[in-house]
Amino acid sequence: MKSLIHQAQNARSVRVFLVGVELKSRTATDVRESLAELEELATTAGALIVGEGVQKMAAPVAATYIGPGKAEEFAKLCKEGDVDTVIFDDELSPAQTRNLEKIFGCKIMDRTALILEIFGQRARTREGKLQIEHAQLEYLLPRLTRYWSHLSRQRGSTGSIGGEGESQLEADRRKLSERIEKIESELEKVVRQRETQRAGRQRSQWPLASIVGYTNAGKSTLLNKLTGAAVLAEDKLFATLDPTTRRLRLPTNQNVLLTDTVGFIKKLPHGLVEAFKATLEEVVQADLLVHVVDISHPQAEEQIDAVNTVLMEIGAAEKPVLMVFNKIDQLASGIAPLLREKYPHAVSISAKTGAGIAPLLAELGTQLRPIREFLDLRVPQEKAAVIARIHAVGQVVESRYGGKNARFKVRIPPHLLEEFAPFVVAE
Repeated sequence: MKSLIHQAQNARSVRVFLVGVELKSRTATDVRESLAELEELATTAGALIVGEGVQKMAAPVAATYIGPGKAEEFAKLCKEGDVDTVIFDDELSPAQTRNLEKIFGCKIMDRTALILEIFGQRARTREGKLQIEHAQLEYLLPRLTRYWSHLSRQRGSTGSIGGEGESQLEADRRKLSERIEKIESELEKVVRQRETQRAGRQRSQWPLASIVGYTNAGKSTLLNKLTGAAVLAEDKLFATLDPTTRRLRLPTNQNVLLTDTVGFIKKLPHGLVEAFKATLEEVVQADLLVHVVDISHPQAEEQIDAVNTVLMEIGAAEKPVLMVFNKIDQLASGIAPLLREKYPHAVSISAKTGAGIAPLLAELGTQLRPIREFLDLRVPQEKAAVIARIHAVGQVVESRYGGKNARFKVRIPPHLLEEFAPFVVAE
């Protein structure tokens, strides 16, 4: 799949024309919003948008998706605008792509191919690159025909005895299939490694909270603000893809593991969800989902629905969720009453300015509070290491220092009870 960025570096910015379809099931507003997001995706990929077109129709045309007459009309506009690539807002079949390329005389992409390309540009870790390559190859495999339509089958070197030789198309299909199998094998190792890491976390008794949300909602900015991490946070779609986990110490003296996950989007390609199953497993295994919403976005409610759709697809729809309304610093007016009514326990913050972080930490402490034992401890003051340990792992409710002993009323995780047993005050 030739990169838009690669093309741009060869000469100039790739000139792109966007195409959307208004079906009976979609309103004109839905189509406009979806095209606006497609434009943002294309810009993220490094393209220059020179125009767009929308066709209103009852159902897509099997051969060309849009009507052939409208395709010819758009093709003329593209020729006049010196367009390099036409991007459709919906997924096209291999046959539709081939037919449209003949009409337009230039490269045709769909929304899925564009998202795959952006993911390919942004992946940094070996795991992320493997996941993206797997999704790209799965997408490319049924579309190989158009790359080799100019080749005829070659005969074997031994003439009629050997029969027809293997075509270039068949050879490439075989190579792609072999590569897909190899990647799947490597991704299985990733799954096992994550299971080992997860087992280690469970031994530490630290709960896991996964930050989820629509792309560009401010998830990485929030992780940086809460934990002091240095995760890339840009005002772009899919600025970060690879998951990052950091320890967060709550005001209740409780340690929590906080994971930033890949951003979701409307019409997220199913192949990407499948490829990122190993990464998204962190969401499935989380004790709490922190759903970050860009409350300043005009389609905030639709973005919430899009995230919930993906959560349902990966089997995490029943997880406890803490709604976090981010970017309140960008609101011209207050939060919409309907959203307030629908999510009464949501916390409003600005991850950029730090507003609302204290209430968010308090709510995290409440929702992630483990089962702890309440102990009354008497510790000799010379045992400074024990006193320090109490403050490190326990939630101190009350402390008194006087005489030779210090008294503590403290909540301790169950797996540490034996450690403090010698200092428990008998009833």
